[in-house]
Amino acid sequence: MSTTASTAIPEPQVPTNGRLLSLEKVNLAFGNKIILRDLDLEVRKNDGHGQIVCLLGPSGFGKTQLFRLIAGMPDRAAKVSGTIRIHHNGTEIPVHRGLVGVVAQDYPLFEHHRVISNLVIAGQQAGLSRKESHSQAMILLERFGLADRYDVFPEQLSGGQRQRVAIAQQLLCSQHYLLMDEPFSGLDVLAKARVCELIAELAALDGGNTIVIITHDIESAAAIGDHLFLIGRDHDATGNPIPGSRIVETIDMVAKGLAWHPELTSSAAFHDVVDGIKAKFRQL
Repeated sequence: MSTTASTAIPEPQVPTNGRLLSLEKVNLAFGNKIILRDLDLEVRKNDGHGQIVCLLGPSGFGKTQLFRLIAGMPDRAAKVSGTIRIHHNGTEIPVHRGLVGVVAQDYPLFEHHRVISNLVIAGQQAGLSRKESHSQAMILLERFGLADRYDVFPEQLSGGQRQRVAIAQQLLCSQHYLLMDEPFSGLDVLAKARVCELIAELAALDGGNTIVIITHDIESAAAIGDHLFLIGRDHDATGNPIPGSRIVETIDMVAKGLAWHPELTSSAAFHDVVDGIKAKFRQL
């Protein structure tokens, strides 16, 4: 994706230099209303572990539009500039629809198809043969503890099972990239913990797996993310907000020694990070 939302302009492939996802000088506006301004973001591969990146911000700061841009599905009415690239087969290419798996809040599935058919269709859309799609689908269902649910319809799944099928579906489409929209929304404490465990398991499956989570849930993001990016607005000399959101702070949980620990949420350092983000939110 680059330049405008309605026109895809081919760009040359470039070496990755260790990057998995990069956003450079991304701007988005609707008419004269600026939503995103000069937004830069970079995700690099962790040593021996998949990536879990959380984009955090209060409501009304452009998270939905940023979600659409990273998914390669910008709003047609938006004026967009800048570049978004992901690592793909050894190079970086501009993101486009279908390159990144998208897991929406309601976990949409084909209701009139059985679970296995939902996954096989996704694999075939990604270019796999029907046989390859079926094989990969069964492997994912086994990993997600759903092998015995392959022949049921989505309406027969629990909420957690439906979420796992939706994630498996998108993994078949994109292989290593998942974009998740508010996966903790409306969940109780125990359900949030289960979702965090699932996301951690996904990242651990492959060092190339990159999961990008858009959320306003500070505690869950800090519990699961290895890098947290805060979305907000700068302020002028008089304290007034400058139109357009951008990344105003990056928190490296790996460098802090706070990534990938099952007992993380009971530590004082974790709560210091959470309290710091809450204080930052109040200033945005």
